Amino acid sequence: MSKHSETAVTDDATGGMVKAESHGLMHDSRKRRILGDVLAHLFLAVMAVIWLIPIVWVFAESFNKNTAPYTKTFFPTEFSLDNYIALFTDKSVLDFPKMFANTFIVACFTCVISIAFVLSVAYCMSRLRFRTRRTFMNVVLILGMFPGIMAVSAIYFILKAMGLTGDGMTILALILVYSAGTGAGFYVMKGYMDTIPTSLDEAALLDGCTRLQVFTKIIVPICKPMIVYQAIIGFLTPWLDFVMAKVICRTQSNYTVALGLWLMLQKEYIQNWYARFAAAAVLISIPIAILFIVMQRFYQESMAGSVKG
Repeated sequence: MSKHSETAVTDDATGGMVKAESHGLMHDSRKRRILGDVLAHLFLAVMAVIWLIPIVWVFAESFNKNTAPYTKTFFPTEFSLDNYIALFTDKSVLDFPKMFANTFIVACFTCVISIAFVLSVAYCMSRLRFRTRRTFMNVVLILGMFPGIMAVSAIYFILKAMGLTGDGMTILALILVYSAGTGAGFYVMKGYMDTIPTSLDEAALLDGCTRLQVFTKIIVPICKPMIVYQAIIGFLTPWLDFVMAKVICRTQSNYTVALGLWLMLQKEYIQNWYARFAAAAVLISIPIAILFIVMQRFYQESMAGSVKG
């Protein structure tokens, strides 16, 4: 055999070995990737089950015929609609419909007011330039580092001095407390507005628009995704809050749903209201779920419109 033929055979053998090794490496890499995907999905499945168990239990407990808090089984053995019926018919101990209505009114007004406040403050901080602008932003940033619970006592005495702690003024007091400081949470909205080109504002001003028209006809439509976010935050804050409502609401007729749930677990009521507590928790989650579903649709529409534009 010639030297050229021997070299060709050697090259073919070497190339075959390289191909075999690369194929083996690709095969091993594919196995590792499949194993990683399987482990990741198993982990996510376990975490999903852990996350869903409390929700499933609360939903099942809401139909439990036994209203006592201590049972031999994890899930109920007898089911009934009595807990849901009792929430709306048995008002001798706890008036749940009144609590639900109070909270819904406060949450809706707070949601609308917070959107207006945050949009206004964010627009001023993003588009306008004035002497105390940076100082104001720094002060708000520092104050935001302190928990709101530190101001509970001061807020209560201010409301008391204004005569807003009486039975007929509690809802108004809650709306004022939850919405008054929402303008301080403008940083997220401002960051979004900063991404909007100022050339749009300048073009509109050259066309004869006023600052108000620029705000309402250009900035607000573009900020729809952040308005959706602020609407959800503005609604959930009074809907889920306990501390501020506990301080301001002095009588049961003015209680919110958070206080009502807390009252159901007190020792004098828990024996008969434990299963009703689960039913109330399910009912309270319904407006939140509806809000997320509706707002998600608006969010997707606004994002699709912004991409097309």
